[in-house]
Amino acid sequence: MLRIYDSAVRELRSFVPLTPGRVSIYVCGPTVQSAPHIGHLRSALVYDLWRRWLTHRGYAVTLVRNVTDVDDKVLDLATETEPWWARAYRVETEFARSYAALGVLPPTHEPRTSGHIPQALTLIERLLRRGHAYVAGDGSGDVYFDVSSWQAYGTLTRQTPDAVADPDEGPGGAKTDPRDFALWKGAKPSDPASARWRSPWGTGRPGWHIQCSAMSQHYLGRAFDIHGGGLDLRFPHHENELAQSTAAGEEFAKYWVHNGLVTVGGQKMAKSLDNSLYADELLRRVGPATLRYYLLSAHYRSALDYQQEALAHAEAAVTRIATFRRRARTQLANTASDVPKPPIAFAAALDDDLNVPAALAVLHDHVRAGNIALDSGDAAAAMSAYESVLAMTEVLGAEPGGFTTAPRADVQSSTISTLVEVLLANRSHARDAGDFSTADRIRNELASAGIAIQDHTSGTTWTQA
Repeated sequence: MLRIYDSAVRELRSFVPLTPGRVSIYVCGPTVQSAPHIGHLRSALVYDLWRRWLTHRGYAVTLVRNVTDVDDKVLDLATETEPWWARAYRVETEFARSYAALGVLPPTHEPRTSGHIPQALTLIERLLRRGHAYVAGDGSGDVYFDVSSWQAYGTLTRQTPDAVADPDEGPGGAKTDPRDFALWKGAKPSDPASARWRSPWGTGRPGWHIQCSAMSQHYLGRAFDIHGGGLDLRFPHHENELAQSTAAGEEFAKYWVHNGLVTVGGQKMAKSLDNSLYADELLRRVGPATLRYYLLSAHYRSALDYQQEALAHAEAAVTRIATFRRRARTQLANTASDVPKPPIAFAAALDDDLNVPAALAVLHDHVRAGNIALDSGDAAAAMSAYESVLAMTEVLGAEPGGFTTAPRADVQSSTISTLVEVLLANRSHARDAGDFSTADRIRNELASAGIAIQDHTSGTTWTQA
């Protein structure tokens, strides 16, 4: 039985989906005001691995990861030469490029805030009708959630009403209570015309929290299985999401999952500290296979404190795996089973709240055993270890080419290899689902880029012209 740590109850729970055979996941994606950093990558990788493991366990997984493109930070960074929407799209493509380089599968749906204003308005109107929201009386056009109207507020993070109030901000102004939060923000004079939408309360834009509630409901319905995001989103974002969604009559998420943050020298990354580690820089330094391994190597719920030497250890580990695979392919004539299965101990580790450190220990045990078998000429034992390693690296998102290392001067070639492998994985999923038009489209797009693919009973290979 797969177990998952539910942040709402703070304990491990047996995972039972709402619909047998299907799993629905909503993950809070990035606010696209600036380039992705290592923390963004870790969060994306965590839920990519959840998706891969649940799929391996036989579930049909729907993963929704949103893009917040309408936000104060995005608007503040806009310029005359680069409007907010252009900046948001540029940064969004930077995220997409980094995700693809690391082998993160595209989400089933990736909605933007700007494309779901009607859904946010519908939800706000429902909260107003139910008496859980109010329009500010100062004529600003702001709409606030009334925290005092919802007695369950604070249950996700187990905070009392006094704990969530700002002691320096008393009642008055637009809010009637300092705990209340914005559902709709009336337009300010500085807001560009393109960032203003009509509403019954005046032009403006949705608040941060209502966006995710509206999009999760639109794509996953009144109830869904897993809500994920970084630990720093538990309060206020997820607490407010839960309050407004349930107050509006939704069941919302059955399980809450939060990944730990990446720190540098024990401190959270911040522009003010000038300690952010950006995705492009790290990919240039170590390549995608090493970075993926490093970011997944710690338990997803724990904090990951960045250390340069840890990247060196990750690179050494990736090299050991790649070296064994090359040796095995050469000496065993690549006669592995078409669909190898991961060892029981590996599966048990991932069933236990995605315990990747324990799973990696099993992987390296098999690499060591496989090398010993190759050295001693025990072909049967070597093949058994090789098949197990293939199965485990596939689950971890590194199959078939992700663990192939390249010299750091040739990172561009390594990145191209990873991107091709991601497209081939998407094509394989499409073929398995009977979506042959998509599979043919991917083949044709690769061919136009000079990539020829060949299908074999053991898998798909590719060559570059």
